[in-house]
Amino acid sequence: MKTSIIYLRGLRHAEHTVFSVSNGQKFYRNSQFNRDLAYSSGQQVKRSIIEALEMPYAAITFNWEIDKKGNAGMKEPHSPCDPTFVDQLIGGYMKAQSDSYTVKRRSPLSISAMRPIHPLLGGLERETEPVVFDRSSKPNDHIVKVSKLDEKGNRVQIPQEELNAWLLEHKRNLAPKYYNPSGQTRASGLFVYDAAIDLRTLFCVSTNKLEPELFPEIEEKLRVAGWIEGRNIFGNCLICPREQRETIIRSLAKAIVNWRITSNQARTFSLMETVALAVSNNANQIAYAIRGDLREDTERLQAVPKIDETAKAEFFITPIASSYIVGSVGSADALEKAENRLVELMMAFDYENQL
Repeated sequence: MKTSIIYLRGLRHAEHTVFSVSNGQKFYRNSQFNRDLAYSSGQQVKRSIIEALEMPYAAITFNWEIDKKGNAGMKEPHSPCDPTFVDQLIGGYMKAQSDSYTVKRRSPLSISAMRPIHPLLGGLERETEPVVFDRSSKPNDHIVKVSKLDEKGNRVQIPQEELNAWLLEHKRNLAPKYYNPSGQTRASGLFVYDAAIDLRTLFCVSTNKLEPELFPEIEEKLRVAGWIEGRNIFGNCLICPREQRETIIRSLAKAIVNWRITSNQARTFSLMETVALAVSNNANQIAYAIRGDLREDTERLQAVPKIDETAKAEFFITPIASSYIVGSVGSADALEKAENRLVELMMAFDYENQL
């Protein structure tokens, strides 16, 4: 399979988990089936892949500004825009300052959101379990503090003797136990994500001065480091040296196959195991290689997951697939084969002689 763009679709299973923990599980509304569907954003998936590279990251500058009143406000963070760091080379960057021109590199790795393979095969659960923090089994080992407002409106702690009298009078107990009845949402089901690797720009950084990807000092740094002068369909560029390319390719292939969302909450951890991967040079083929099909032979509308091996794609199916897809037969080394195949495809591309 000769290609300048590698398309990949991955199918994963998630069980009672959260993809994002900032404000609960993220979701969107599917208008056709009128359902709330959990998802992980493409940005989060991409970040997880970058973290899985396990290579040195560029240092990011976080800018704060203190105003005349003494209040600190956060400004836009700045990256060094240095493609010698793999997270900058693969992840892309942009830096815009009033006292300098803007540099921007579009990432050669395009990532979709991870979303249900079909609206009927991945849902958003409304958890009824309350949040409980209970240490009442050993009350003497923990501290219970009770406060009240005094006459001036200040919050003060109640002395133990006064508290004991209040407990007897009101026939109450105040155990070391926290209870919050508010429920949370969780994600379960079969989820797919898509990735496109643009080999034309994967290791090539443009030297175009009209829409620059490099500051002059960074461009000079790349030349000193042995980056090669070249040209792709987008114009003149500097190309990462072969030895570095091969190291990054192996790490990138492993990361794309084995990434994990690292922001799982401890009590809702899910392996998010990979069920199957499909690789192709044709985006249309990838779209139906792994999909969910509607069934009309049942009393109510249902869907079933399907791996369509008639698609013009290479399939890598794990043994867990037989738990969710009827007739699927997987192999224990499927993901290792997928990783090796991605390495082969990225190694085979002629980065130095694209034209």
